[in-house]
Amino acid sequence: MSQTDAPARLVVLAGPTAVGKGTVAGVIRDDHPDVWISVSATTRAPRPGEVDGVHYHFVTDAEFDEMIAQGALLEWAVVHKSARYGTPRGPVEEALAQGRPALLEIDLQGARQVKATMPEALFVFLAPPSWEELVRRLVGRGTEGERERERRLETARGELAAEAEFDTTIVNHEVHDAAQELVTLMKAQ
Repeated sequence: MSQTDAPARLVVLAGPTAVGKGTVAGVIRDDHPDVWISVSATTRAPRPGEVDGVHYHFVTDAEFDEMIAQGALLEWAVVHKSARYGTPRGPVEEALAQGRPALLEIDLQGARQVKATMPEALFVFLAPPSWEELVRRLVGRGTEGERERERRLETARGELAAEAEFDTTIVNHEVHDAAQELVTLMKAQ
């Protein structure tokens, strides 16, 4: 897609916790620099290895409140009954106006908000190969304690039930294959 084909169609990637949304987006970021990927704002603390402005914009509760008040978020939600996450509106609109393939990697609540305001976007559900594999990935990350894992698994059960709300599904058997399938979909738009 060239810069002159504006406006581009937004692609929204969502799926259950620990399915690998961030990992798929990371592969696309590394291997497909022509694809613009939104960086969400969050009030949660960084995990080991996460870089502010690359993985997320880590903000305080007060900063997040200000973003909401200014209408600066395309979508936002409380995730896992704890931290807030949101998509800054300006960079999304700018990437689309430039005609760049644009990707939002967000949670189900956020995808529903974007669908309400931008129904023309392509909504892609990233699914695990199985429930057992999703549990293995969540536990294997080692980034959450037992209480947080249980909260995320409870959330994941509801998120899996929402697959039918999406335009298409990609099963994340292997991260590079899933990333390539998503990029192919994006560039076909």
